This record gives sequence, C-alpha cells and structure tokens, in this order.
Amino acid sequence: MELAYYSDYAVRLVNTEEPARGKDVLTSVEAVRDLFAANKDAARRATEADVTRFRSVRARLRAVFEAADGGDETLSVNLLNSLLLEFPVSPQISGHNHRDADGRPLWHMHLADHPSNATSGYAAIAAMGLAFHLTEYGVDRLGLCEAAPCRNAYLDTSTNRSRRYCSDRCATRANVAAYRARKRLEADRSGKTGLAAESAQRTSANGER
Repeated sequence: MELAYYSDYAVRLVNTEEPARGKDVLTSVEAVRDLFAANKDAARRATEADVTRFRSVRARLRAVFEAADGGDETLSVNLLNSLLLEFPVSPQISGHNHRDADGRPLWHMHLADHPSNATSGYAAIAAMGLAFHLTEYGVDRLGLCEAAPCRNAYLDTSTNRSRRYCSDRCATRANVAAYRARKRLEADRSGKTGLAAESAQRTSANGER
C-alpha cells in the first residue's frame, strides 16, 4: 500500500461535514465504519462512543486544511504535529502475500497502528498519511474547495498546483456561476452605455431647439 493512500483517510473524514450547508453525515457508528472502506477488521472495532471521538478528530484535521488554505504553513504543520504525537503509528514493511510474476514478494511500506479504540487507529493513519503528503508535495497542496458554500477538503496532485475545487462537479458549478456573473456585468454595462447614449441624444436635441 502506498503511503500516499493514507492521506485519503483524512480527506474522507473531513468531508463528512459541510459546515456552511449545515450537513453532517457522521451521526452513527455505521457512518464511522464506512470511513474505513476496505479495512473491515478496523471498522468492526468502532462503537457508538467513536462517533463523538471521530467528530473531534475531524475538527482538528479540518483546522490543518484551513490553516494551509489560508497560507499559514507553520500553523498547519503545528496542528498536524500535535495529531501525530497523540496518535502514533509504527512503519512496517509488508507484502500482504502479494507476489510478482516471478513469485517474489511485492514489498511496500505499511503503517501499523496500535489503537485503544477505532478513533485512535483511524486518526493515526489519517495524520501520518497527511504528513507524508504535506512533506512530499508541500503545504499548499492541502486545499479547501473554492466553490462556495462547499469548502470540502482536497489534496492537490496536479502538476502545476492549479487545483481549486474538490470535484469536477464543483468546478463546473463555479465556472457556470462565473460565466453568468460576467454576462450580468456585461448586460449592466451595456444598459448603462445605452442610457448614457440616450441621455446624450436628448441633451443634444434640447440644445438644438
């Protein structure tokens, strides 16, 4: 498993809430378990108590993204470091019984957590994955969607650091909104130009009398 994969844990958790829309899908133990995706063994550890704990970690992870999005690199790193200290992991080499064409193990780095509960395990992996992404690509690669009121978190993996939206849907919506705004501005300017021309014509006509 690539270490970059773990950073998706952080994005998935942060995006269970859309504060500006008043939406929060993290309301049950089933929602918590869904966050673990294919990691069914870890998901089975979740209990009702993890709902509140997951929400607390979510707020702290969102703060990391907000600091990065606001250009405060030091704050973003400090917030993430506090999570790493509280929820440690152990890097291990793993093969998961996967073999190449010659029968040799496909070794890769794996993050082993030692959780006292489901939240601790998830937070450890999410924080470490986000830390690897941040140090590999830069703090400015952690973003919040610019398509208001979305503000979902995303990880920018574009070659030219140009990503601004969490999804194609939000990008399209923002582009349509910008296009309509330009058209309204053009219409307003055209209307004002027409009124000015009409006023000038009336003034000229009155001057000729």
